[in-house]
Parts: sequence; structure tokens; C-alpha cells
Amino acid sequence: MADNYNTEPMYPSSPSRQQGQQGKLVLGQSERSQRRPYHYQAQQPTQLAQPPLLGSQRAQLGSPSSLPRLQAKRRPRARGAVWVAVLVVLILLGVIITTTQRVLAFGSAISTQAPLSTQTLYMNTLDRVNLLVMGYGGGNHDGANLTDSMLVMSLLPFSRHTSLISVPRDLWIQYPPNSGQFAKINTVYQSGSNNGQNPQAGGDAAAQKVSLVTGLDVRYWMTINFTGFRELINSIGGIDVYVPDSFNACYPNNDDANVDASWIKVQFSKGMQHMDGETAIRYARAREPLEMCGLGTSENLAELTDFGRSARQQIIIKAVLAQIKQISTWPRLLNAMTALQHTIYTNLSLADLAEFSSKMDLNDTHTAHIGLSNANVLQDQTSNDGQTILLPQNNNWQAIVDYIRQNLYN
Repeated sequence: MADNYNTEPMYPSSPSRQQGQQGKLVLGQSERSQRRPYHYQAQQPTQLAQPPLLGSQRAQLGSPSSLPRLQAKRRPRARGAVWVAVLVVLILLGVIITTTQRVLAFGSAISTQAPLSTQTLYMNTLDRVNLLVMGYGGGNHDGANLTDSMLVMSLLPFSRHTSLISVPRDLWIQYPPNSGQFAKINTVYQSGSNNGQNPQAGGDAAAQKVSLVTGLDVRYWMTINFTGFRELINSIGGIDVYVPDSFNACYPNNDDANVDASWIKVQFSKGMQHMDGETAIRYARAREPLEMCGLGTSENLAELTDFGRSARQQIIIKAVLAQIKQISTWPRLLNAMTALQHTIYTNLSLADLAEFSSKMDLNDTHTAHIGLSNANVLQDQTSNDGQTILLPQNNNWQAIVDYIRQNLYN
């Protein structure tokens, strides 16, 4: 088999890149005015013109020295109100500081970069920014770090034009580079990370390979542990998903067949559905026909292909982002951070990742949804060891690059 990976990847031309600087979080300090305690100064009595008093009146009132001295009526000090106000301010400051610390700790936990640093000038760049999102099962069972889902999110920050490119897991590639050894592309992260021991090395290896296949300059990556993703969806109250086509499938009762090797039937009907975490994961990952596990007859086999799964995974990601952006979800975001901390890992800083998410516009009707399949540039093949694989038609890898370039949302 010809090895096309000896050449450098071809990238669309773009303006020269600029290196961002490390960002800082500066907590401003406001000067507190010194409040003086209330006190009352003695004032000279005002001289009022009075008519002369008669003798009897003077006798009744007495001499001026015997008159009672008029004093200002002292207002009670509002000590309780002052302390309540101070307490509220301190509590608010504590919440802000605690939240800030938690956010920064979260950013450090999920990324190889400092939380407020940037590699993209905080998305103020003319360059296309490409993020490879990889989903894997997680856990300790065999195949836990195989990337079942590989999706490139390609963003032009200034125009917000977004393209989603699904890379099928069965694409047959050479790995390690120039080794003469071949495997499915979903094994690259597992091999590069030493089965999850070094996620940064695995992410870098997968991004480099996807760059060669797609012709895009894929510098950034993010991994999603599906177990944690389930918790994330539950933490934000579930998601609303429009299912475009009905289908059913076999689904494992447990991700680890050593724990439970049985199967269940999952059924999804066309229309809007509210999904919890478990339902959403089943919708995104289901791929086995009912005939395989003896639970009936599948009604829509097209949905069970890698291409059908890739489209469904794009739908789930879009629904999650839409839910997070809703104001009603914001009170749950701290809980969502806890779930995300066990779900994702990336080489984008928290600041860049937040900017990337805010600038993506998946509701734009022109958003490109590009799926590499046997309906366009790929063809079904069988490997020497009997695996079902995908290769470029006529072994023309450049055709994949050209197809993606022609269909990007520019």
C-alpha cells in the first residue's frame, strides 16, 4: 500500500501568525473611604426676638439661668444596619474570590496551558482556528482510549463562520509515521498517549495525523471522556435534541464487557426529545444493528454507520452548547465545571476555549457539516487482517484535502 505521509501537509494560505502573550487576572482594589462616627457639635443658641415679659410671667418662668438647656435630640446609631451591609459585602467578595479561584483551578486542571494565557490572541486572529475534538469511552476496560468520535471544529473568529468536519474512526492510516505499520485512525490517541497515561502526547499525535489527512492546520485538540460527558449533561439539566431520523440499535449494557456482556435495545423516534446524560450518550454512540444481538430487525441501518454516528455526535455537541448558553442554565455552571473537570482535557487555555465556544455559531444556516464517507471521497475496504476499513477512492489522499477545502465555510 502506498504511503502518502512522507510529504508535508498542505494548508490553506493564511496571514502570518502572531504569538499571543500570557494573560493576567488583575483584581482591582477600590479605596474604602474612612467613615467618621456621628457626633454632634455644640451650637450657639439662636437669638429670637421676643416681646418683653411681664413681671408675673417672668416670675413663673424664672430667670434665664434657671431655664432648662435645649439639647439636640440624638439619633440612634444604626449599628445593626451597618454591620449587615458590611457582612453582605464580605460575603459577596468571598463568593467572587472563591468563584474566581475555583474557575482558575478548573482551567489549570483541564488544560496543558495556564488558564488566562492565549495561543490565539484570545481569538483575535485572522487565521482559521482548528480544534480536534475526540470522544473516548474511558474506564479501565480494553479499548477505553480508542477515539470513537473525531470531529474537527474549524472557526474563522472574526466572521464566526464555523465548519464541522467528521473524520471516520475506520480510516486506515500509517502510524507511527514512516513506520510501515497501519491501523485505524481511532488508535492514534491510544497509542500516542500510552493508553491514556500521557494525554498530551496522545492529543498531539492525533492532531498531527488529522492535519495530514485533512490538509487543515490542526494545532489544538480536546478529549472528551464519555463517562464524564454523561455527568456534564445531567449537571446542566439535560439537553433538547431534535432527532432527524428514527432508528433503533443494540447497545451494550455496560461499557466493560467483562462486567456485563449483555445487550439492550435502544429506540429513537423522529422529533424533539429531552435527553438526560445516559440517553444522549446512547444516541451519540449507538452503532450495532439489532440483528447482531438477536433483538429484532433494525429499521434504519444508515444511522448505524460511522457517518450516521458522526452526524449524531455533531447534533449532541450543538445541543450541549445551546443549553450552556441559556441564562436558566447559568446557576448550574459551577456544578457543570465539576463534571467537566472529569470529562475534558485540552491544549487550549481556558480563556481561548471560552472565546472559541462563544464565537462559534452553529445556528448559522451556512455552517458547513462535512462528513468524509464512501458517498464522496472514501471507499470501503478490508485490511490484510480482516478488519473493515476506509481508504481514499483510488488511494488519492489529496482528494480528501481538496474536498474539505471546497466545502469549508469561508
